[in-house]
Amino acid sequence: MVTLNTTDFHERSPLYVLQQQAQLARLGDSLIVSRYADEDEAAQFERCALLDLSNLARVGFRGADAAEHLSAQHFDLPDVPNRCVLQSDGSQVARLSQTEYFVLGSLHDAGTRVQTLERQWQQSAKACYMLPRQDSHAWLVLAGEHASAVMAKVCGVDLRQQAFAVGAVAQTSVARMSAVVINGSSTSVPLFHILCDRASAQYLWGALLDAMQEFAGKAVGVDVLYPNSGAMPRL
Repeated sequence: MVTLNTTDFHERSPLYVLQQQAQLARLGDSLIVSRYADEDEAAQFERCALLDLSNLARVGFRGADAAEHLSAQHFDLPDVPNRCVLQSDGSQVARLSQTEYFVLGSLHDAGTRVQTLERQWQQSAKACYMLPRQDSHAWLVLAGEHASAVMAKVCGVDLRQQAFAVGAVAQTSVARMSAVVINGSSTSVPLFHILCDRASAQYLWGALLDAMQEFAGKAVGVDVLYPNSGAMPRL
């Protein structure tokens, strides 16, 4: 088996210093944690788990013509702010205000579509401005049946299913730092995407792991998102 090392890749997760003992997998031109432990992490994912997707592509757009630009690239957009729409390829578009959007890449294509969207954008007379969210935000995922109970310890917003439906977006404070929280739950697993300041990612990672201790929560790798061999990922 080929050994992959974080120092061999230009793009690093802000959490890479905490991932030295993890098993790594290639994600485009960067790396992602495939697993932390030798045992099967699938049960952990169903119960209470934390993942790092910070090396998966994401980008933002702002301006009066941002919606027109994204629609021209065949993205389905939310009708109102603070909603997120899952795309047919697994990518996601979150609307943060009347004129601002946050586009999250998909593991289905290793983020290629969103990388292309960012690379091909050009300044023009239209009021659409690209925001390089890869550099500004880390991307964490909290999953499992206890996810909302964990978030109740660190966030003042009620994120229970009955109050925070699938596709809902909250721009709030998590462990006293600003974050965007998206309910990306599937029919089988509750799941929150947490987008936070990249420079403070290690702090938030530790705060979430601390809040998860009551439920025996642990960090897991992306292998848990592939429930069957050869299957498409659950994100």
